[in-house]
Amino acid sequence: MLVKVLHNGSCSKSNAVLEYLDENGVPFEIINIVEDPLSILEIKTVLKKLNQSVFHLIRKTEKLYIENFANKDLSEEEWIKVLSENPSLIQRPIIIKGSVAMLGRPIENVKYFIEK
Repeated sequence: MLVKVLHNGSCSKSNAVLEYLDENGVPFEIINIVEDPLSILEIKTVLKKLNQSVFHLIRKTEKLYIENFANKDLSEEEWIKVLSENPSLIQRPIIIKGSVAMLGRPIENVKYFIEK
């Protein structure tokens, strides 16, 4: 089964997952979320596959978050819009296999997810 990887090329964890998939012959498609940001609908679809709220998807250590969003009380819908406009705030990598997805950290979880 083809695995989709929501990827940011400047993220070492994301690059490590791609390397793992490649070394283990797992067919995958890269979706570069920085060059091709996810739409609001795509983010909602990913959240459903992750079975998580948007709050688990936010990178709270990013400078952009700390400077612009840390003190804001936004709704789930507002956060989804923020993430669609600021893809660097999305946790990555996200691995999608069919109707389920997972955050690709730590790498041991990816191994389990792929083999399942």
